[in-house]
Amino acid sequence: MAPGNLTHVTEFILMGVSDRPDLQVPLFFVFLVIYTLTAAGNLGIITLTTVNSRLQTPMYFFLRHLAVINLANSTVIAPKMLVNFLVSKKTTLYYECATQLGGFLLFIVAEIFMLAVMAYDRYVAICNPLLYMVVVSRHVCFLLVSLTYFFSFFTAIVVTPCVFSVSYCSSNVINHFYCDNVPLLALSCSDTYLPETVVFFFSGTNLFFSMTIVLISYFNIILAILRIRSSEGRKKAFSTCASHMMAVTVFYGTLLFMYLQPRTNHSLDTDKMASVFYTLVIPMLNPVIYSFRNKDVKCALKEFLKNPCQRFNLT
Repeated sequence: MAPGNLTHVTEFILMGVSDRPDLQVPLFFVFLVIYTLTAAGNLGIITLTTVNSRLQTPMYFFLRHLAVINLANSTVIAPKMLVNFLVSKKTTLYYECATQLGGFLLFIVAEIFMLAVMAYDRYVAICNPLLYMVVVSRHVCFLLVSLTYFFSFFTAIVVTPCVFSVSYCSSNVINHFYCDNVPLLALSCSDTYLPETVVFFFSGTNLFFSMTIVLISYFNIILAILRIRSSEGRKKAFSTCASHMMAVTVFYGTLLFMYLQPRTNHSLDTDKMASVFYTLVIPMLNPVIYSFRNKDVKCALKEFLKNPCQRFNLT
């Protein structure tokens, strides 16, 4: 903490998506709908990939965990955000803010690596279909998911204390709708070189390794698709990856835009809009992008609606 007789912050004020009073109620309903659809869609994916015996392949195992991560990440952000639309005092306690930042980092990093794992899974399925169940075995699936959560947890427990190790004195108004490291560090009244370096290092390292896996996987996938002689075969192979490729591009693009630019070039209002997209909109769209266009999932949904009391199959 900085020396002197400064008054240190015990709570923060979140400005939210917009500070216009006339937009608070309309925005509340917009984001309530988004969060409701996010919860319904991801809970649906979790349920279907758990109870349906045909959805017990590695692809749906990873998809289930992506749905858990998306739901958790939205839940870290959305409830507090929705409450703040309806109250005049949009405050969050110091340790509540730190907890939200830690939760956000945990699940956003988990999503980064889960997308990389899913890209590797598609690479094996398309490039080595005969060895798919051997290469991506049950043991390998659990190992990849465990490593995903380990790296995300490690990032959260290192970066969060580092961000809150600096002093926050007179200014406590966060130009954001949740506690994020960039707008928080902008408020600090002490030297932020160390936490900014740590944030940049972890952001860069996590994005570099995960994007490397994604790029190498899809480079080999594209080569494999081009080697398929029949146009129908190429179309079928590409259709299994097209949605994932699009979602990965948009997701990684927004993160690169947010975290890998110098602080002097940051526009917090622009970052805020980008954050809305990858914390709330993408988790809402992921069930559609990855699943509801999938024939197996559609069949599983129809079966479940016909017999919702079917026995849970966890194998």
